[in-house]
Amino acid sequence: MAAKSLADIPTLTSLYASGALRAAATSTVAATASRSINDRVGLIRGDITKLRVDAIVNAANTSLLGGGGVDGAIHRAAGPGLLAECRTLGGCPTGQAKLTGGHSLPARHVIHTVGPVYSRGRAGESEALLRSCYDTSLRLAAASGLGSVAFSAISTGVYGYPSADAAVVACRTVREFLESDDGQKMGRVVFVTFEQKDVAAYDEALPKFFPPEEGDAE
Repeated sequence: MAAKSLADIPTLTSLYASGALRAAATSTVAATASRSINDRVGLIRGDITKLRVDAIVNAANTSLLGGGGVDGAIHRAAGPGLLAECRTLGGCPTGQAKLTGGHSLPARHVIHTVGPVYSRGRAGESEALLRSCYDTSLRLAAASGLGSVAFSAISTGVYGYPSADAAVVACRTVREFLESDDGQKMGRVVFVTFEQKDVAAYDEALPKFFPPEEGDAE
């Protein structure tokens, strides 16, 4: 798969226009339709290591030294320079984020965030930590002058966070950030899915938090 630039990644506005994404039939979420926000949110299914953006967000572990899934794929694609840089960072607590260069990746930078291991008995704590992953990553990107960020589905792999619940947390947090003062500086936030369970989760959650303006959807 060749590297993809932002021009290759459809925005929510274009997905609604093509019918690839449909407005929610019903929603209890009080989200205002905004074409200007939908123009700044993208969705793509594929390999996050192939995206040519300012930063991709790695679902890392607390050591930041690589692992399985997306974490391992990013380290393999970035090459040994990423591991060497990560060794200097002293790890990262759950819910926080740290920034490195992209090394051999098409992306200029990697934001490493550590998602929670899901606990049904402590669902509220898991949600707060996952929300912090997205919020901290976005604020770190804005503070570093980065204009485009691509997120993998954090914690939905071996950490066991239910995909539907995780997508709701991700969409709500990104929407709130884009409406903030720092969020006005962000040109594009991209959600990257890979497994079908995450595809389905985002197809359901996105229209609730980023509804189309009247006339934008087929």
